Amino acid sequence: MRPAQSWRPAPWREATRTFSAPLAVVDLDRFDANAADLLARAGGLPLRLASKSVRVRHLTHRALELGFTGVMAYSLAEALWLAEDGIDDVLLAYPSVDTAALVRLASTPAARDKITVMIDDVSQVALVERAFIRAGSPEGPPVNVCLDIDASLRLGVGAAHVHLGVRRSPVRTPEEAVALARSVQRTGRMRVRGVMFYEAQVAGMPETGVKAPAIRLIKGLTMLELAGRRPAVVTALEEHLGRPMLVNGGGTGSVQQTGTDPTITEITAGSGLYCPTLFDSYDAFTPRPAAFFGLDVVRRPARGIVTAFGGGYVASGPRPIAPVCPARWTAPGWSPPKAPGRCRHRCGTRAGGTVARSVPGSGCGTPKRGEAMERFDAVHLVRGTRVLQTVPTYRGEGRNFG
Repeated sequence: MRPAQSWRPAPWREATRTFSAPLAVVDLDRFDANAADLLARAGGLPLRLASKSVRVRHLTHRALELGFTGVMAYSLAEALWLAEDGIDDVLLAYPSVDTAALVRLASTPAARDKITVMIDDVSQVALVERAFIRAGSPEGPPVNVCLDIDASLRLGVGAAHVHLGVRRSPVRTPEEAVALARSVQRTGRMRVRGVMFYEAQVAGMPETGVKAPAIRLIKGLTMLELAGRRPAVVTALEEHLGRPMLVNGGGTGSVQQTGTDPTITEITAGSGLYCPTLFDSYDAFTPRPAAFFGLDVVRRPARGIVTAFGGGYVASGPRPIAPVCPARWTAPGWSPPKAPGRCRHRCGTRAGGTVARSVPGSGCGTPKRGEAMERFDAVHLVRGTRVLQTVPTYRGEGRNFG
């Protein structure tokens, strides 16, 4: 648990008491402070917003107004929607095989100006080419693409190596990156805009428990290895293309480390605006939980235990971490249980996907990033003790991007 201050009632508790639950709240004071902190940690580099970590269009625009530059979308359909909404620079986080969305992109010159798709294989290049054919080969600017480069850590030689990090992109070396760039150039319809290195094992691994020293070692070795390989890939591509490129990297948990690489031209972050429980144990910064959910308590089966209606909100990441223990605004920023599906308070209850559960009277920080917003149609924006505004989430706007 966090210090005793976590047990103080949230200041907006009374203001939300009459609202129907489950409900979601974002504290704007904390949201804005987190944005300022991320921008400061970026050290002057442009900071791109990861939309999957927010999933509320109003708050996406707020982050841009606070100083973020551009958006990283997680779906091509979402990217098209955001571009239509006036966002001029949308970088896709993952390759897309959504043929309908690719045809829409190929058919819309204005969208091609604003959206950069992600690729890591020649088969994805072929998909874009086919989209142009289906769209009737319209005139206009080429489709901008970004090459996803593997940023995992490999220790060892050849087949005798250990892979540390996510299995993300098959492109790793300068030679592989240049070969993929050549296949893009041959189309005549696509243009390499940049590269992305997402060091997930640095950005997304909490430094806690007995594994903390090993995790810090992995993070340090990752950044050391990337300090040599990342410039080599970028230099090879820029020499081949004859021009400078966008070089994207990082995440909330690695903003400062990524920013030390002079090759980087921008950093992506998003989770740090809400500061979910994932970041409770990071050394690089002190989180200010800004997004919360509230559930109705429907019974008190024993001393110190209540049964709450709803909850069980799952999130991306390792499955051994179960959803947070739910209750109504009593301890913002409560950390998730450590054992699979069981409350860390040893109340003996499961934290599965049922509609009601018995838990201690603890608070409800969001479990991780923006996934929890997919469970709510609206989010209440608060400042101090007041609810200033209620705005729709993606779900509330009828948008489901996966």
